[in-house]
Amino acid sequence: MSRHTHGNYGRFLLMILASAVVMYAVMYLNTYAWDHVYWSWTRFYITLMSAATMAVIMLLFMQKMYTDRAKNTMIYLGSLLLFVVGLWLVRSQALVGDVAWMKAMIPHHSIALLTSERAQIKDPRVRKLADGIIETQKREIAEMKGYIQDLQK
Repeated sequence: MSRHTHGNYGRFLLMILASAVVMYAVMYLNTYAWDHVYWSWTRFYITLMSAATMAVIMLLFMQKMYTDRAKNTMIYLGSLLLFVVGLWLVRSQALVGDVAWMKAMIPHHSIALLTSERAQIKDPRVRKLADGIIETQKREIAEMKGYIQDLQK
């Protein structure tokens, strides 16, 4: 059978990879400041899980374009494996040590800064809570940055 009747699987793979790179980058758009953006293994693992899920959904929607059963089965099984491995890695944090943990936590804390500072909070009790979160997160981000520099020497 021709390549045309079975779809372009190389292009499909590139589409999934390009989407995964974009998904990973998009996850940082909700950080408060650019200097809070660090590589995060946890976000990478979630990107793997998302790419695996997207591959399955896209293949299901494009069944008429991609008709090679053997390749489709490989995509489904590969996606399942990628999802399970990503899920295990994100849930176990097995490969995340001191510096990697802090590099993942800084963007996480940064999200708390963004939402706490910019939310349209009216109730004074909630504003007080948000202000406390802002103060704590800024202090912890500075502390983690210091530890990262210290540990990477």
